[in-house]
Amino acid sequence: MAQSFSATVEEWTRKAEGAVEAIFKESVQELVEQADALLTQMVYEAPPSPNYNRTGFLRASITASNMSMPLANRPQGVPQADYLAEIEVVIAGTDLGGTIYIGWTAEYAGYVHYGANGAVPKPWVDLVAQRWETIVFDKTQELRTRLGL
Repeated sequence: MAQSFSATVEEWTRKAEGAVEAIFKESVQELVEQADALLTQMVYEAPPSPNYNRTGFLRASITASNMSMPLANRPQGVPQADYLAEIEVVIAGTDLGGTIYIGWTAEYAGYVHYGANGAVPKPWVDLVAQRWETIVFDKTQELRTRLGL
């Protein structure tokens, strides 16, 4: 038996509301993954520079918060193996309309990003931030297809 019009609209609305939240969370996750990949490409896969000691600490210093922008105040240390897991937890726990702050906490992150002491800038954050609208559009298209909307 065919569904009533109101039941069909209600079902579509539930799918659409879930899709909007999924687009938000998957877009943020994609942004983080692209930033991580670009940082890797620009700093860790590039020819060695005498100005950079490539330990992986900068890359692993990425973190996320719902409260405030993470501060770049951590001195050099040992990188954590699963540094993206914390970010996934923050994204998953964020309600639609919430704010997610993402930043690199290595105290020298800004020097690498903007360049210092003659080093060439590696502006991975700016370059990926410019992709935000494209990321959201792509995730929207992907979810429409996946959910049949």
